[in-house]
Amino acid sequence: MKKIIYLFAISILLGCSNEKEQQSYLKFSEDVLNYQITPTKKFDKNGLMFSDQGAWFAYSIPNSTNITGFTGPFLMTQQNGVWSSAALTNLVIDKNNWKSHTSKSYNSHLEQSYTSEKLELHQKLVFLSGHTSLIKTTIKNIGTTKIPITYQIKNNPLLADVLTFSATNNQLTILSTKTNAVGHIVFPEATKIIASDSIYTTIKNRVFLEPNETKEFTISQTFIFPEYSWDTEKNNIKDNSFNTVLNNRKNEKNLQLKSIIENRKSNFLDDNYAVVLAKAQLTLQNNWRIPAGEIKHEGLFPSYHYKWFNGFWSWDSWKHSVGLSYYNTDLAKKQIKLMFEFQNPDGFVPDCVYRDTTIENHNYRDTKPPLSAWAVAKIYEKDNDIEFVKYMYPKLKLYHQFWYAKRDHDQDGLCEYGSTDGSLVAAKWESGMDNAIRFDNSKIVKNGKNAYSIDQESVDLNAYLYAEKKYLAQLATALNNENDATKFTQEAAILKTKIQTQFYDANDGWFYDTNLDGTQFIKGEGSEGWTALWAKAATQEQAEAVRKRMLNPKKFFTKVPFQTMSADHEKFNPLKGYWRGPNWLDQAYFGVKSLRNYGFNEDADKATMQILKGGEGILGKGKSIRENYHPLTGKGLNAQNFSWSAAHIIMLLQKE
Repeated sequence: MKKIIYLFAISILLGCSNEKEQQSYLKFSEDVLNYQITPTKKFDKNGLMFSDQGAWFAYSIPNSTNITGFTGPFLMTQQNGVWSSAALTNLVIDKNNWKSHTSKSYNSHLEQSYTSEKLELHQKLVFLSGHTSLIKTTIKNIGTTKIPITYQIKNNPLLADVLTFSATNNQLTILSTKTNAVGHIVFPEATKIIASDSIYTTIKNRVFLEPNETKEFTISQTFIFPEYSWDTEKNNIKDNSFNTVLNNRKNEKNLQLKSIIENRKSNFLDDNYAVVLAKAQLTLQNNWRIPAGEIKHEGLFPSYHYKWFNGFWSWDSWKHSVGLSYYNTDLAKKQIKLMFEFQNPDGFVPDCVYRDTTIENHNYRDTKPPLSAWAVAKIYEKDNDIEFVKYMYPKLKLYHQFWYAKRDHDQDGLCEYGSTDGSLVAAKWESGMDNAIRFDNSKIVKNGKNAYSIDQESVDLNAYLYAEKKYLAQLATALNNENDATKFTQEAAILKTKIQTQFYDANDGWFYDTNLDGTQFIKGEGSEGWTALWAKAATQEQAEAVRKRMLNPKKFFTKVPFQTMSADHEKFNPLKGYWRGPNWLDQAYFGVKSLRNYGFNEDADKATMQILKGGEGILGKGKSIRENYHPLTGKGLNAQNFSWSAAHIIMLLQKE
């Protein structure tokens, strides 16, 4: 008998040990972002929000004891993101004053605890699906005598003019005049609810708790679009316990973090880099959305935090997908498919698309730089999904052909950025570097119907197209299409020579855009100058010359190295320039990768460390990853919780 008991005890200990081991990487995500905010108005964007499973809503944590519930949700189901409530399910306990409030957050879930003289309250929030969150509440008597507890649940409305509530038994339905998504709150079965317009409250419930006794209940919050079934989701809620869902999320996030933390480059094994990878993964997670409305596949916003970024952009998508490929190839593939659902017959892929075009129209005025074949090839390297390659290859090929059909004004095999509507502003947007100084004197030329070019040939565009030919050749080989593989390889060789000869200024040791004839450089050193190195289109001698300028502290090796233009240029202005000085981490990554491509690994490691240490709040916990950074001060600029910055942090730290 003793032996059986001993073996049973050992099995329990091993089980606990295995669970801890399974979730050992999750520890790096503890409080990696600061979610504390109590919104006072519906468009309050002062704080960060937690989301998961592709939900179109998110939560924060109250920053005081005045609210007992999770802040929000913040609804991206309507307008460009609004707070539904200071707390949609706020727990109010009679004759009780909370003295302290603590919280924890992980990539898997949120936690908070309150303490008063006689009570201890614990709440946890986890996402069951892309439609539903679960909130578990535990009330404990920490006193020495039996006590009565009278409590009710109510909302703290911020959208009185938009949301209306109606109650049936223990369920609350939420309708909005601004969206076709419907909200549902399911309370414990015995709960009775009174609802009127934008306010609801549950009838007070009274329980008695002995010392150390607890009262537990779980509430679900659902926001679901009409293309999904509420009946199916309701059954999903019934069939899953809170603890099961929480454990599933912990294991899921732990495995994802394990993938990117174990795959770090050997010079970046310090725990600080594990923490920033957890932050980067969480940044992408918070911007993840399931299909709804016009959107047919899952994908990532650039940033939920900035109201004009609640959509899906093409070159953002390619970059997100490469970052995602290191730990979630399924989502990476869906992000690519999302954009190609909107591809035109001529191969054109729009700049950006949205769930609800009554809020914002899709932008078909321009596309974005051709990095999609790079993304597909990188995903294929990770999971060898040949069916995905079969699906994407004809679309990628058509997109590649579009550039030569609609963006090569003089048909010399070198392309230009342009637009479909003939506007110069859209043509600049097509570069992705909207107001870069190289476009200050640009003009528009017409190529044909709905096809216009800027009157200059851009080195970065043609470097991307060179890389795309190489990646298309790889994908064609994987599909046993040797004719295409040979054709793209031959085209790449020709284009490589043109890049080396037309865009490189031997006197400056730098790559520049040129006029259409290729007879005049458009001067002003910018990050486009190293894209030929990223694409492996430069000679070794050219790479060495470019490296010298990249490593010059007066030019590009600043506090946050490899910004969008040289720091010694008269038009350098990071605070007002957007693409005239700030450090965008995609361009910084391309710079680091450029050095690695030509054997300058020590320089690349040094630059990587300086980028991550120099950018305000990138390393460490609390602050979010920003859209871009001031290269001289390191100050974080523009949108918070920015996806492509996070994706490129992952790329910077990963082994190939």
